[in-house]
Amino acid sequence: MVALPTFTGTVELRPTFAPRPQISHVVFDFDGTLSWIRHGWPAIMLDGFRRRLPSAPGDTEQSVRDLLLGVILGLNGKPTILQMVRFAEIVRERGGPSLDPEMLRREYQDQLDAEIAARAQLIRSGRAKPDDFVVHGARLLLAKLQREGLTPIILSSTIEERVKEEAEILQLTPFFGHRINGGTGDPAKFSKLAIYRRILSEENIAGENLLSFGDGPAEILATKELGGLAIAVCSDEDHNGSGVMEEFKRGQLLTAGADAAVPDFRDAIALLDYLLGR
Repeated sequence: MVALPTFTGTVELRPTFAPRPQISHVVFDFDGTLSWIRHGWPAIMLDGFRRRLPSAPGDTEQSVRDLLLGVILGLNGKPTILQMVRFAEIVRERGGPSLDPEMLRREYQDQLDAEIAARAQLIRSGRAKPDDFVVHGARLLLAKLQREGLTPIILSSTIEERVKEEAEILQLTPFFGHRINGGTGDPAKFSKLAIYRRILSEENIAGENLLSFGDGPAEILATKELGGLAIAVCSDEDHNGSGVMEEFKRGQLLTAGADAAVPDFRDAIALLDYLLGR
C-alpha cells in the first residue's frame, strides 16, 4: 500500500480516496478551477440578487447570504441562466415581482465581462502575468500530466468560444489542444454528465480511468455517477494562492460526493503520485 504523502497545505480526504493507477484522463472545470480570470463572480451575482430580494420574516444577513449562495454555488457548473431562473422563483415565492431571468443574466454578464476585459488587458499589456490569473499550482500540475502521459481535458459550462479565448490568454491551450469543451448558452442543449459520457466514448475509456478537478457540484456529481474519482477545488475567490478553502464551496462539493477537497493545486502533484501508486 502506498503511504499518504506529507502535504504542504490543507487537504481533506474521504475514505473513498484511494490509489487508482488506471487513471489515464484528467478533466478540469475551467472557471475557479484552472482560471482565476473570472474570480469574484459569486460576489457580483450575490450583489445583484441581494438588491432585488424581498425581505421575509426571520431574515438575517447570514440567512439571506446562505440562501443566495445556495443558489449561486449550488448551481455552479450549470448554465448561468439556471441560477437566474431559480432566483426569480425565490422572488415570486416571497411575494415579489416577476423578474425576467434573461434580463438578470445580461446584467450580471455585462458586469462580469467588464472585469474580465480589464484583467485580460492587464495580461496583454504585460502589467500582469498569466499565472496571476491561473489558480495557484495548476500549471505545475498540467506539466506533470504531460510528463506522465496522461490526457488533460477542459469541460466548462461557460460558452465554449469564451473558454478557448481565455485559455489562450492564460497560455493554457498547449496543454489541452482540441480537448476544450464549453457550453452552448442553451441549458436544454448542455449537460456536463452528457459531455462526460461523450468523452468516455470518444477516448474509449471507462469511468475508472477518470480523475476530475472542479469547484462546482455538477462536475463532482457527474464524475461520481460514472465511477470516476473527483477532487473538489474549493478555490478562494478573493486571494489566489491563499491556501484557504472557500467554506461554502467545501460543504457543497463534499456533499456532492467529492473524494477529496483542496484549496488549490499546491498539493495536487503529491495527490496524483499517490493515486498513480508512485
